[in-house]
Amino acid sequence: MLSRAPWSISRGVKITFRRFDLQLAHRWAIASRLGPGGGGGTDIFKVVFVELTDQDGVKGLGEAAPSSRYQETADGALAFLEHVLADKLSFDDVPGSMDYVNAIAPGNFAAKGALNIALLDGAARKAGKPIYDFLKLGFTENKHITSFSIGIDKPEVIRKKVIEAAPYPVLKLKVGSPEDEQNLAALREAAPKKAVRVDANEAWKTKEDALKRIEWLAADGRIQFVEQPMPATSDPKDMAWLKARSPLPIMADESYHSAKDISHCAEWAHAVNVKLVKTGGITSAYDALQAARKAGLKTMIGCMIESSALISAAAHLAELTDYLDIDGNLLITNDPYLGPTSKDGMISFAAAPEKFGLRVRPR
Repeated sequence: MLSRAPWSISRGVKITFRRFDLQLAHRWAIASRLGPGGGGGTDIFKVVFVELTDQDGVKGLGEAAPSSRYQETADGALAFLEHVLADKLSFDDVPGSMDYVNAIAPGNFAAKGALNIALLDGAARKAGKPIYDFLKLGFTENKHITSFSIGIDKPEVIRKKVIEAAPYPVLKLKVGSPEDEQNLAALREAAPKKAVRVDANEAWKTKEDALKRIEWLAADGRIQFVEQPMPATSDPKDMAWLKARSPLPIMADESYHSAKDISHCAEWAHAVNVKLVKTGGITSAYDALQAARKAGLKTMIGCMIESSALISAAAHLAELTDYLDIDGNLLITNDPYLGPTSKDGMISFAAAPEKFGLRVRPR
C-alpha cells in the first residue's frame, strides 16, 4: 500500500516519499517478537522510500526500514519526513544537510538514514562515482559474502528453509524459542557442515543462562559467533563476565547504535553489528565501523527486512567489515528495486544496473 507522497519545491529541490509493504517469502520471527509458546512473527514489513531531485534532475534514493525494537514505525517515519524542508537539503553539502535533518527531532534514525542515503546517492551521481568510491573505500569483487538468515520457526519449517538456502555458504540462525535445540538439529540435518552464525536477539536474561546456551552452541563445532546473547539493558559487569567465559565470540547488535557506544561494547563484545537503520544512514555507519575497528573489534554490516535499495547502501561499506549479513532483500518476494547481486551469497556490483550513486534502479 502506498501513502500519499507529499512534496515541496524550493530552488528546484523536490522531496517525495511513499510507504511500501515488503512481502516475506516465509513468516519472519525473532526472539523479541515471539508470542507465548514460540508463536508470532510477521509476513509483511513496512518500509518508506524517499527520493530527492535537484534543479538539474539529479535524483537520490533512500529507504527507511523502521524497527519496533527501537520504537520506530513506517507511520512515524512518514510523519518525520513531512516536517523536512526541501530548501535545507543539498547534494552539494551533505554534512550541512544532515546537521539540519538531525536537529529536526530526536530519534527517527531510520527516516534520517533514508535522507542521508538519498543525499549521498545524489552527491555521488553528480560526481560520477559509486558511493563506495565517493567515500574513497572502493569495492573488491569476489570477496564479500553475506550470510542467509533463518528465522525462528518449527523444526520442519527450519529444515525446509535451510534446503531452500542451499546455494548460500553461511547461514544465520535466529534463536530464543523453546525449540532452539530441535531447530539447530533440523538445520544440521539439512546442512551438516555449513558455517552458522547465531543471533539471540537479547533472548537470554541472565549471564548464567547465556553461558549455558553458548556452551551448548559451541559443541556444534561450526558456530562462528553469537549475536546479542543478553538484553542491551543488562548490567555491563554481567556482560563482561560472560565475555570472559564464553567459548564463542560475542557480537553486539542491539547494544551498538553508533560510534558513541564503542567504549561500552568493547568491554564485553568481540565484534559489533552495524545497521544503517540504527545509526541513521551511511555516514554514521561509516563512523561506527571505523570506531569499532580502531578499538580492535571485528565488524559486520547487518540489515532489517529491506529492499535492494537499503541493502545496496550497506554494501557500499563492505570494505570496512569482516562479515556481512545483508540478506533482507533475499527474504522478500516483491523487491521493487534492482541493485547488487547476491548469487551464492557473493555480493557483487558487477551487474548492477547503474554505474553511479547507489547503483540501483526500479524494476
